[in-house]
Amino acid sequence: MFTKIVVHRVGNKINGESLILSQEELQLDEGTVEMLENYFLGSFKTEETYQFYSDSYLVNNPVFSSVSEIFDDKAKFLWEAENIAKHLFEAAENPRVQGGELFIVFFEDERESDERVDKIGIFKTEKRDSFLKIFPKNGSSLSEVEGFEIEKDQGISLSKIDKAALIYNNNKESGYVLSVVDNNKNGDMYYWFEDFLKVKQRDDEYFHTQEALMVYKDYITKQLPQEFEVSRADQADFLNQSINFFKEKEEFKLDEFAAEVLKDEHVIESFNNYKTDYEQEMQINIAEEFPISEAAVKKTQRHFKSIIKLDKNFHIYIHGDRKMLEQGQDEKGKFYMLYFDKEV
Repeated sequence: MFTKIVVHRVGNKINGESLILSQEELQLDEGTVEMLENYFLGSFKTEETYQFYSDSYLVNNPVFSSVSEIFDDKAKFLWEAENIAKHLFEAAENPRVQGGELFIVFFEDERESDERVDKIGIFKTEKRDSFLKIFPKNGSSLSEVEGFEIEKDQGISLSKIDKAALIYNNNKESGYVLSVVDNNKNGDMYYWFEDFLKVKQRDDEYFHTQEALMVYKDYITKQLPQEFEVSRADQADFLNQSINFFKEKEEFKLDEFAAEVLKDEHVIESFNNYKTDYEQEMQINIAEEFPISEAAVKKTQRHFKSIIKLDKNFHIYIHGDRKMLEQGQDEKGKFYMLYFDKEV
């Protein structure tokens, strides 16, 4: 449960809006604290994590510097929360960015696995929803009410936060560990992640699993057909085998993956060359051995849809044995022959 919270109003300076800073922390009852905590933390649905970075020294990242001061001395909470709000105000360089309330929250000694770790949350609300307030008309009690009056108003919906960052007080030397979401990009996908927080994805098992799957998918769908004669059914089979490999194994080893999935030495060589070019182009490094992240596999597998689209008449979804599908051509045209045991 959080122990400190302050809210500022951060407008868009490009549109002539103001920055309104609060001089004191919010004092809330227990029920409101619980409600806000559920609202703030409910948006973090993924295990994807980030870290602060800087183009020079890490201490030159304004948000990193401010949260470091708070973690070191909670007495600086109000001062540094104000600095964070000022930085967010200056970060708006796009007129489409919406102003809103900025909550800075300190979570003290929250348990993570077997450890206890402090966290700082930075949450921004932007969208406004309409709602109705209904009042009794006349009468001093409900039994004496003649009717009701309805008043329309606007406020913050508690269903989903617009922007959020949760900073864990560990791995300071590499830029802390963060969970970050942006549910309202407003036509500016860089404002929250780049211009304000300046974060990048952490080089961990989630990252390596995600990137390994995506580079393999790109290779199968784009590069493989250019170098080898492969049918769409063969491509679908490759995709199925690869995602099944990641589902069934606890650890990824490139040599094992190549032997079980790619198999052909020419395809293996082609893939290794493609992976090297991909890493250089994206300026990343995908490890050849790493623990497989189950969460990353689950999230990424939706991109591995093994579908053969036939004109505008049929779609064939391939989930299993490639040998149960044959392709041919006769006087009526091209065809696929599917073998099965029973309809389900």
